[in-house]
Amino acid sequence: MENGDPIKDKFTSGNHHSYWNDSQRPLEYKTLDTDVMADVLVIGGGIAGLTAAYCLSASGRRVVLIEDGCLGSGETGRTTAQISYALDDRYYDLEKFFGREKASLAAKSHKQALEWINSVVSLENIDCQFKRVDGYLFTDPTDKEENLDKELEATQRAGLPTEMVSQMPGIASGSQRAIRFPDQGQFHILKYLKGLADAIVRKGGEIYTNTHADEITEDGAKANGFTIRANHIVVATNTPVNDLFTMHTKQWPYRTYVIAAKVPKGILPYAMWWDTGNMESKWVAKPYHYVRLEPLDDNFDLLISGGEDHKTGQAEEEHISEAERYERLTAWTMQHFPHFSEIEYKWSGQVMEPVDSLGYIGKNPGDDNIYIITGDSGNGMTHGTLGGIITNDIINGVENPYAALYEPSRITLRTGIDYMKEVGNMAYRMIKDWISSGDIKEVEELAAGKGAIISKGLDKIAVYRDENGELHTCTAVCPHMGGVLQWNDDEQSFDCPLHGSRFTAYGEVINGPANCGLHKITEHK
Repeated sequence: MENGDPIKDKFTSGNHHSYWNDSQRPLEYKTLDTDVMADVLVIGGGIAGLTAAYCLSASGRRVVLIEDGCLGSGETGRTTAQISYALDDRYYDLEKFFGREKASLAAKSHKQALEWINSVVSLENIDCQFKRVDGYLFTDPTDKEENLDKELEATQRAGLPTEMVSQMPGIASGSQRAIRFPDQGQFHILKYLKGLADAIVRKGGEIYTNTHADEITEDGAKANGFTIRANHIVVATNTPVNDLFTMHTKQWPYRTYVIAAKVPKGILPYAMWWDTGNMESKWVAKPYHYVRLEPLDDNFDLLISGGEDHKTGQAEEEHISEAERYERLTAWTMQHFPHFSEIEYKWSGQVMEPVDSLGYIGKNPGDDNIYIITGDSGNGMTHGTLGGIITNDIINGVENPYAALYEPSRITLRTGIDYMKEVGNMAYRMIKDWISSGDIKEVEELAAGKGAIISKGLDKIAVYRDENGELHTCTAVCPHMGGVLQWNDDEQSFDCPLHGSRFTAYGEVINGPANCGLHKITEHK
């Protein structure tokens, strides 16, 4: 579904609405309209921020949580809501990066996050369609079959109860070998967030939506023109909006695509399916496909399929448009699940890929009382949950067995080649986009409902013509670190190819790390 207007949508961070948006009332709370004080200020109303606020409230802390849209309006509401310890990076790579002991610790942490969600759903009586399902990892045609055996051995060394099976249920290529990851989880993410939010309020926490943090300091934040004072600040905004440079040299933004269609109830089992990814892709984070089934009504389920990822703002590097990526995803899904037919929903989301595959959770480098949760790496449900649990323990002085593993200031030396590739891509895009002549020569070329980048001398200008024919112009230079924005015709946004900041067609900020909108330009109209 589409929201039909590229002005910033307080319900979701894109032009398309996800299934979750359309099947749950917006999670809105009071807007901040006065100065407040808190023990802990949590910035961000996705799964990471709400988990942190829940844990901190339960431990007796006075918590204030703010979100600049509705709860779940960021990337959490654009997930496919798979809860899994089958990570989107291979365990044999984690062994290479961290060693076997830490790879085992990573497995244990994600498994514990899944169990934590299960227990909270029961404890708080959250009606979110939570299910335990099996997951199946199978080989992409571009990958070596021997790598599946290699991954099985690595997962078992990590202590996971995996097994190799000769066939998978439900999928057309079911006779293909796969690793079975038993007893994973799935849920309706926005209904789960509502349950967490209700519990936070019951425990004395305060939640403010439509409240944007303009300034973040060790004393708290300025939001909507008011002051929030706090002893601890947790920044859980998908990518940190309080950090100019440090963390953005350790992780990279990718755009991923999702489609969903009705299938007759009972024709497919509730399960998850993943391939191992396209090894021929130019991207460091090899794009893979991920599929699950969601209960819909008495007659139908919803088959949700995702993939076809690319670096944010760089779809054209592969000469594959956003629209074509949905077409490719549809063709792949119909090949593997023939009952998939007319698309009911389509949307895209943004994934932060850390250079060494694990998220960053803990004190922001250089700060004593500001904490960050970022680097979801395609496993946002477990990474975000771990973020809340670990941050709560750090603030309360409780030793957490996973804190060092996810420490934001860590340096992983064995990722040097991948790191240099990502840095090289960033440098290449900075030069390429600044010397580019732009998408169009003159604004008269721009059709209604379209956006583009235009060059005028040394200026880069983001132009958008609305459905009424009126032209809107802003600087096309990202206020974060000077990247030249690119028009995303699918989500009707201007996206930064360097660090993933995103803006509406009218220049309002959607995603960090930028924390303000684009400067308006009037002389080029």
